[in-house]
Amino acid sequence: MPEFPTPDVSSRRAAKAVIPAAGLATRFLPATKAVPKELLPVVDRPVLQYIVEEAAAAGIHDILLVTGRGKTSMVDHFDRRPDLEQRLEAKGDTERLAAIVRPSELAEIYTCRQPEQLGLGHAVSYAESHVGGESFAVLLGDEFTDESDPVLPDMLDLQARTGGVVLCLLEIGDDEVSRYGIASVRPSDLAAGDAEVVEVTDMVEKPALEEAPSRLAVVGRYVLPNAIFDAIRRIGPGAGGEIQLTDAMALLLKEGVPVHGVVFRGTRYDTGAPLGYLQAVVELACRRKDLQLFREWLRDFVAGGLGTGERGG
Repeated sequence: MPEFPTPDVSSRRAAKAVIPAAGLATRFLPATKAVPKELLPVVDRPVLQYIVEEAAAAGIHDILLVTGRGKTSMVDHFDRRPDLEQRLEAKGDTERLAAIVRPSELAEIYTCRQPEQLGLGHAVSYAESHVGGESFAVLLGDEFTDESDPVLPDMLDLQARTGGVVLCLLEIGDDEVSRYGIASVRPSDLAAGDAEVVEVTDMVEKPALEEAPSRLAVVGRYVLPNAIFDAIRRIGPGAGGEIQLTDAMALLLKEGVPVHGVVFRGTRYDTGAPLGYLQAVVELACRRKDLQLFREWLRDFVAGGLGTGERGG
């Protein structure tokens, strides 16, 4: 059994993040045949930019994208475009100029290729050389939290204190249990800002409803110790025949690594399926002051006041 260091409350806060983004996004075909799902726009920013902004706001400016075939445009989005910048500057369009420069200023973006999609644990394993022996965050590439109520900073601070695994937990309904890893928990004396912290005692990947130990789902934010890579090597295929990150974390838990969850009660946008994606687009558009006309149109549409043949200008 491998030896793990005693947790040190002065441990270094994780400074790198990994975004697994190699999937085929079949639920969005044919749109994602040529455009990565991570670049689908939520109003006027792609999903991936919201995620990188979330990491940058938490103090992480070193990000590894685990990509697949046909996904190079994700990196292009975070490059400078001198030709376009010059055109906007010449037109005096300073607002759009700032908007296209901003992605390049958020973080250093690195990539590696995952040749086969064999599970989340398999994707994370490709980050081992990049994170360099340190703890790190994992942010799934199809969800993000509202910028006014982040969860990642509290997770990073908590992990630096415990040296173990820190999960983001979300209370879900019975109909969603079989879609997620579900945590068995007990109260914890630890704190993370104003958020509730629980100690995780077990995890089950995508259980049947009657076998679920709670309604707390493990959602797409993790802060992990470097020991996760050895655990991934030692597990076999799990649910769906894939290398599951949940199984690797459960192995660390069994071997004495502390695992805690931050119960998130803020707003999370899940763009991994068309319904959630459309909900995110509409909700964020309605919050924009410059799109007040859209909000008014939507209100009239829902009230039945807009004919099916009418279109806005």
